[in-house]
Amino acid sequence: MANNEDLLKKIIAHAKEYGFVFQSSEIYDGLSAVYDYAQNGSELKKNIRDYWWKAMVQMHENIVGIDSAIFMHPTVWKASGHVDAFNDPMIDNKDSKKRYRADVLVEDHIAKIESKINKEVAKAAKRFGESFDEKQFKETNPRVLANIKKIEDIKNRLYPAMDANDMESIKTLIEDIGIVCPISGSKNWTEVRQFNLMFSTQMGSTAEGASEIFLRPETAQGIFVNYLNVQKTGRMKIPFGIAQTGKAFRNEIVARQFIFRMREFEQMEMQFFVRPGEEMKWYEYWKDQRMKWHQSLGIPAGKFRFHDHDKLAHYANAAADIEFEFPMGFKELEGIHSRTDFDLAAHEKYSGKKLRYHDPELNQSYVPYVVETSIGLDRMFLAILSNAYTEETFEDGNSRVVMKIPPVLAPYKVAIFPLTKKDGLPEKAREIMNDLKHDHMCFYEEKDAIGKRYRRHDAIGTPYCVTIDHQTLEDNTVTIRERDSMNQERIAIESISGVVNERLKNI
Repeated sequence: MANNEDLLKKIIAHAKEYGFVFQSSEIYDGLSAVYDYAQNGSELKKNIRDYWWKAMVQMHENIVGIDSAIFMHPTVWKASGHVDAFNDPMIDNKDSKKRYRADVLVEDHIAKIESKINKEVAKAAKRFGESFDEKQFKETNPRVLANIKKIEDIKNRLYPAMDANDMESIKTLIEDIGIVCPISGSKNWTEVRQFNLMFSTQMGSTAEGASEIFLRPETAQGIFVNYLNVQKTGRMKIPFGIAQTGKAFRNEIVARQFIFRMREFEQMEMQFFVRPGEEMKWYEYWKDQRMKWHQSLGIPAGKFRFHDHDKLAHYANAAADIEFEFPMGFKELEGIHSRTDFDLAAHEKYSGKKLRYHDPELNQSYVPYVVETSIGLDRMFLAILSNAYTEETFEDGNSRVVMKIPPVLAPYKVAIFPLTKKDGLPEKAREIMNDLKHDHMCFYEEKDAIGKRYRRHDAIGTPYCVTIDHQTLEDNTVTIRERDSMNQERIAIESISGVVNERLKNI
């Protein structure tokens, strides 16, 4: 675990040193759980967003995009359930004065028991080799069976208590299973109480005449309230989808782990409208499609896994997360949810407006069901950084930190280096730069020795460095160096764009 914590610390330090992420308002000692994306980070973030948009909107004729406002009519959040039900159960430790989400404390405890089971299985697999039958082992090993029963017992108490908003039972469960505060190590807990996560503000010119509105806690509702407008103006036929990226805001009490959980964050969501009764078919389809999208970036498949929800949200009849192996373990990266007709039916009820779709094939009207895919852009950013961060040591004792960012997402695609600042090399390098920058983000640099420049661009993840030397002036060739392999080859100036484009196509 310590190594993973060290890795996260290294990634955070690297993100600051190389212009990816800064603490918000740092000169005023920062603002907790709020971050700014720096010059390289904003490019990487934009590239992730564009890659998602292309896969979701450009490649699907029946999915369109919108950009809805952050402020919405307050009744939207009443209809969606956020006013009454968007709460987290909070508990404080009296000794450390730290506040925790009570359900997360219990789920972390379950994860520890699960890791004990996994250790038992791994030990047995090593002992029995190829003849090992994992299913049979789990069904017969007394220690594993005892731990499985422990987990079931805890879940059978936690989830009904959460559904019933029974804070007392959650506290009793925490006490019964002996959960201690990770900081103080004590069991000196306060009562559990509900805390609403929405930020509220005032809209209006005077305090007396102002009405309370909320910063949106999710982007999905902007899609639902615009569903009929989009369907009619776009003449969309079911099944069809509406995609959106944008900021959302949650007053997270337990906001930690760098940009993994923030108070201001960005979502990339798509709501897919389907016939009632066909939602499970589309739910499975989008689970498969979204996993393929993640793996298309060349990140090892073993870094991803599905986690099906035991406890479903009030609006869902099926839900799964795509989890990614972050430095702090497997955590949720994207959610795929079958939301039924909950949202549209609720908005129909609260607004008094019909939100039906007339299906010409069935010759009937209905409120569509919805399958949602929702990914945190900031979490995707952290997943890319975590997977990319690589420390390498060479035979000669030298080392480097290289960010093996998928080339299609890299902030800069090409760095242009004149070997020296004289003899017409900068002028020739500028010529090449001016030609390439129409197609790719390029970085021009002439300061420091060439080796130092290479290392700098390894550290920000630039896939190619092009060096202009004296031979370039004679035969119009340059040295192109590839980031991951560090291989260098001599190519014609007019071939640079083709080489880069080929690499971007084949991640």
